[in-house]
Amino acid sequence: MPRARSRYAPDRGLTGRMVTTMFLIGLLYVVFVGVLLAALRGSWPIILIITGGLFIAQFWFSDRIAAYGMGAREVTPEQAPELHGTIDRICALADMPKPKVAIAESDVPNAFATGRSEKTALVCATTGLLRRLEPEELEGVLAHEMSHVAHRDVAVMTIASFLGVLAGIITRIALWGGFARSRPGNDPAGILLLLIPLISAVVYAISFLLTRLLSRYRELSADRAAALLTGRPSALASALTKVSGQMARIPTEDLRKAEPYNAFYFLPAFSAKESIRRIFSTHPTLEQRLDQLSRISTDLSR
Repeated sequence: MPRARSRYAPDRGLTGRMVTTMFLIGLLYVVFVGVLLAALRGSWPIILIITGGLFIAQFWFSDRIAAYGMGAREVTPEQAPELHGTIDRICALADMPKPKVAIAESDVPNAFATGRSEKTALVCATTGLLRRLEPEELEGVLAHEMSHVAHRDVAVMTIASFLGVLAGIITRIALWGGFARSRPGNDPAGILLLLIPLISAVVYAISFLLTRLLSRYRELSADRAAALLTGRPSALASALTKVSGQMARIPTEDLRKAEPYNAFYFLPAFSAKESIRRIFSTHPTLEQRLDQLSRISTDLSR
């Protein structure tokens, strides 16, 4: 029997955006592979094997690779009783199975969740976050991360990012090695090969923008779901304010190391302040998040 939904508030807006993003990404994927097959007709078995293999690898192993890259180390209840206790309370509130619990040795105060499903989910907090937050603030942050697992947007982001990664690889190969150096300029196949880097770049750009749009909305959705589940939006707002303020005190070198994983984090290592940069940001602004939590707090107080 399928398991019942968790007690996290459902978000139809998030579900609709995930479905739309996956449809558009899938459409891009079909077009992209179609162009490759048309340009390299004699190599279609190799193309299908490589793209299929990369997709399977991205789906099955990307969460583990991301967790490893961010230094996540799984811990037992004996090693981290307070962290496990907080996760246990959230699981009881949300009626969810307990994920793997991990700690990352980093002074950057942050948290993240990975996993294709509730069974493979992992929730991790950095030592910098555990050292700085009060228990109710930590609960708000971890409830935010558990929301990503409950709503399955972590898995969607993992799959959605695949095409952009593949298109980026193809573009770099084309620019470095050249697909059609030996082809005559008036050969239709040669023209198609010359177009591959351009098409790859366009596909990468569209995929990048789609995942960024989804990422910003899912962060607001996770804030909202966590605040409603715990009933303490002020605690989450306090954590956001504290972590954001502490980021300025972290050495730039440490922030640069964390920046590639911004899409997974509770708060980005670097925030986009200029309006043009916000288009490419993985997170909404701090002001947007605090404003939403303030409205939820007002509604709950009524």
